[in-house]
Amino acid sequence: MDVLRYEYGDKTIQELVLLFKNGQLKLEPGFQRDSVWTDSDRKSLIKTILQNYPIPSVFLYKRNDNGKLVYDVIDGKQRIESMLMFQGLIRGNRFSVKLLENKEEWDWRRIKVRGLEHQFMSYKIQTVEIAGELSDIIDLFVRINSTGKKLTGAEKRHAKYYRSEFLKQAGKLAKQYESFFIQNKILSRGQISRMKHVELTSELLASINTRGPINKKKELDNIIGGQSIKGSVLQKCRNDFIRVINIIKKMFPEIRATRFANAVDFYSVFLLVWELDKNQCVLTDVKRNRQSQKLLVWLSNGVDEVRQQVRKTEGAKPEQRLFADYLLTVQGDTDSQATRKRRADILRGILGGLFDKKDSQRKFTIEQRRLIWHSDEKKKCSNCNEQLDWNNFTIDHLKAHSKGGRTILSNATVMCRSCNSSKGAK
Repeated sequence: MDVLRYEYGDKTIQELVLLFKNGQLKLEPGFQRDSVWTDSDRKSLIKTILQNYPIPSVFLYKRNDNGKLVYDVIDGKQRIESMLMFQGLIRGNRFSVKLLENKEEWDWRRIKVRGLEHQFMSYKIQTVEIAGELSDIIDLFVRINSTGKKLTGAEKRHAKYYRSEFLKQAGKLAKQYESFFIQNKILSRGQISRMKHVELTSELLASINTRGPINKKKELDNIIGGQSIKGSVLQKCRNDFIRVINIIKKMFPEIRATRFANAVDFYSVFLLVWELDKNQCVLTDVKRNRQSQKLLVWLSNGVDEVRQQVRKTEGAKPEQRLFADYLLTVQGDTDSQATRKRRADILRGILGGLFDKKDSQRKFTIEQRRLIWHSDEKKKCSNCNEQLDWNNFTIDHLKAHSKGGRTILSNATVMCRSCNSSKGAK
């Protein structure tokens, strides 16, 4: 690390407000994390200030932005943010506090009416202004936030690699499917506020790229930081992610009611569906999907039952061996590659054989076309009855190829081009 330059001093709340209004105080530089304070935390801070007790120092990254002095908040974002919210300078986040000497609510308007605005605005906060290389500033940010509400692994990666194109794409996808994660109880709102949805999305994108489970601790930092996935490869991984999420919505509409409604187990379900899709399995059959949902519930209930027995110091019964094996994969080192592969093997053994594979031959050959044409005496479209000739007829799968229909003579019919195009996979 290069030598960082420190300058100790203080600033009044008034000075911080003026810097914020002038665009010189950045609460959310790229390396900063999302807000994690509760309303109770914010109210407690304001009460402390109004009662004139000291609060911890604020760390500011002092830099030149095209000739303009700018301060990026390294530590103290939540404190400064709370002061601005209390004054109504950040929209939609006003709040009031109860002071110890009475039970009345004090908001910013009341403070101004009582002539106490100067007392709040003149309150001094100790500051540490720091100058140096951005990489060193980020390292300092991570070190400072190793106490209190510690940074999660996802927040540390965001701070270090926020310029990574991979992380940017993962962040966009995580935001797009945030409601899906919450509604299905895969992640809680609290976990999402700590960027766990970005971490899970990053893992899944990385696993798609490596075509299988990864070791979370060893590989995720290398993939995000090294930016080994980019360009068209990253775009393909992104498209696969969206496709698999949409398939899961149809296959497992009640996943929230199973044990797979958590990040560890959901990771394995996601990769299994991705694998089945890549292997050209038919994942659109309503009956098969219903059966797969039942099997997932069966596995979930079996594992939960064994866990209850273990808690009562009762061992698993011989017929519960499969459930016991799965339970072992979600205890201890759940994110190692070996454990994830074992979990994937169990899921594949239960669900893998349920789905038919699409015929490797998509289009009818010229020989098949001739045989089908000459076997149809009417030479009319099987849908609209239009008269056909050799130049305008098409061959349609009676059972759609996407639903497992084979490209054979007994699954074919002649059809006009218009009807065939509009029919799709119906």
